Amino acid sequence: MKNNTIVSLADSRYFELLNELIDSIRSFKESSNVAICILDAGLKEDQKKKLSLKVDQIKKAEWDIYVPDYKVRGKEWLKSQVSRAFLPKYFPEYSKYLWIDCDAWVQDWSSIELYFKACDNGKLGITQTMGPGYKIMAKAKWIFGKIASIKSQNFKHAISSNIDIKKARKLAFAPHINIGVFSLERNSSCWKVWQNNLEKTLIKGKIFGSEGLAINMSVYIDDIETEFLPLNCNWIASNLLPKFDETNANFVEPFLPNHKIGIMHLAAGIWEDNKDMRLDKNIKISIKTLENKSLQKSLRYSN
Repeated sequence: MKNNTIVSLADSRYFELLNELIDSIRSFKESSNVAICILDAGLKEDQKKKLSLKVDQIKKAEWDIYVPDYKVRGKEWLKSQVSRAFLPKYFPEYSKYLWIDCDAWVQDWSSIELYFKACDNGKLGITQTMGPGYKIMAKAKWIFGKIASIKSQNFKHAISSNIDIKKARKLAFAPHINIGVFSLERNSSCWKVWQNNLEKTLIKGKIFGSEGLAINMSVYIDDIETEFLPLNCNWIASNLLPKFDETNANFVEPFLPNHKIGIMHLAAGIWEDNKDMRLDKNIKISIKTLENKSLQKSLRYSN
């Protein structure tokens, strides 16, 4: 019996990305001791048949919190914004869960081990989207004296979701947390806190981004116990492009000491000529090497 599982979700449009994520996981011998479970948010039958040869379980994602039909009609993939907060309901037989968005892939197994270790004793294992060279996620435009206009993803989502202004202000400049990769134990109290906050954000707010706002609220307002992991455990390439280590043939952080990237995450897309690399593997971009050469490379997984 496998105690731990890695979970992801996709629709038919993102099937190839999901397939690459699974292949990247299975490329490590250590993965034989970890289950892979998939939530189906609109996969085709032939796609599910292919996946069934590689994964342990596939279950249909549901709307675990009521969302009006007009908000979600024809957008099954939005179930990822709700269902990932209910993983023990779908796959109750596992002790620990590691969620990885389907537009990410694993380059170094040590990151997987860190996530499973991070969630010991009911803690949330996750990364913040801040670090050397990363894009600033919150800004203040000073208008007059002490008055400023705040530009913050967390603040914007909180206000649109009708979250109390004091809580919104507390979130405004808190380091943003990306929910695309996280770990939790089955019996962690964090699940319920997150679910309650998610229900609040869905009442008035947009579905997309609601679960991210809810987890930020859980960490910074409800103070759930959290183990923050280094950036290379969830490297968001749209925030900062990696470098390429030609000697070892892997992607690394662009600043010294150039740690090897554990999980490459293509959140928000990598764009070239108005085309998203997530949907076109042929797209390549200029990447610097450790020797400062330029290479044309894809950031998608390649075995």
